[in-house]
Amino acid sequence: TQIIEYYGARWKIESGFKELKQDIGSQKSQCRNAQAVTNHLNFCMMATTLTWIYADRLKTNPERRHKVKGRTSFAFSDIRRIIAEAALDPDFERVCPKYSSSPVNSVVTVLLRMVA
Repeated sequence: TQIIEYYGARWKIESGFKELKQDIGSQKSQCRNAQAVTNHLNFCMMATTLTWIYADRLKTNPERRHKVKGRTSFAFSDIRRIIAEAALDPDFERVCPKYSSSPVNSVVTVLLRMVA
């Protein structure tokens, strides 16, 4: 049974790397120097983390777009779809207002400083 647990943990890690490379786009970087590659990878990792934090705070599990028999969990792409729909909602500006001048200590500014 311990081998099965190890395999399950490894599968989660592999899935995480797949999300990072294919779904978020870290594989498509056109950076030309080491620092730019590092910044791009950090930004992609931050985007992945924020997506899963968003998923964790949802009140209900999202419905899977492509259902798999016997599987109740949702996919990374399901969360991305929900975030995209929320961003297109007319009420989105109430949650993330547009600022005429960028606030110095906004969450976005702090996160961008962390990955830059």
